[in-house]
Amino acid sequence: MRIEETTIPGTFLIEPEPVSDERGVFYESMRSDELERHAGIVFQPRQINYSVSRRHTLRGIHSVSIPPGQAKFVTCVRGVLRDIVVDLRVGSPTFGRHRVTELDAASGRSVYVPEGVGHGFLALTDDACICYVVSSTYVPGTQIDINPFDPDLDLPWDCAGTPLLSDKDAKAQTLAEALAAGVLSPFDGAPDPSGITT
Repeated sequence: MRIEETTIPGTFLIEPEPVSDERGVFYESMRSDELERHAGIVFQPRQINYSVSRRHTLRGIHSVSIPPGQAKFVTCVRGVLRDIVVDLRVGSPTFGRHRVTELDAASGRSVYVPEGVGHGFLALTDDACICYVVSSTYVPGTQIDINPFDPDLDLPWDCAGTPLLSDKDAKAQTLAEALAAGVLSPFDGAPDPSGITT
């Protein structure tokens, strides 16, 4: 597999190397040893989540406060998604900047999202399914939600129709409001004790 750091520090694009024959295709989606060897990340999955969405559903931008923090290994397992990560780490050289990746089941492409970086996606097909392999279990009250239409972020959702949002996402705070409230995590540019870049 190819593992390449994106323009957001600590965020990686993972592209599998498929093996095809008359039966179909096989590929390795995630290997913790390869993440550690290529990126210095010790990723220990604690929970696996799936989200199924109708076309034009927009979910995010979501993160988790540190502690407990939560890194995510994100893969589209059915359909096509426009995946966006936003650097929410105070002091990061790319604070407030984003990265867009198209994820689709056919390619098996994945994104590793480090702790403190926000994540969201737009479903480009009906019945799109995303898989989150995450480094911590769900802890109520630790979620950080940023409005996906925050004008200062100006995220390129490019939705062909009216997006479907939850009330929670539609009413989420802006990045400036989250910064003023002191809920965002600092950027230190180095691995934390578990080895996950923050």
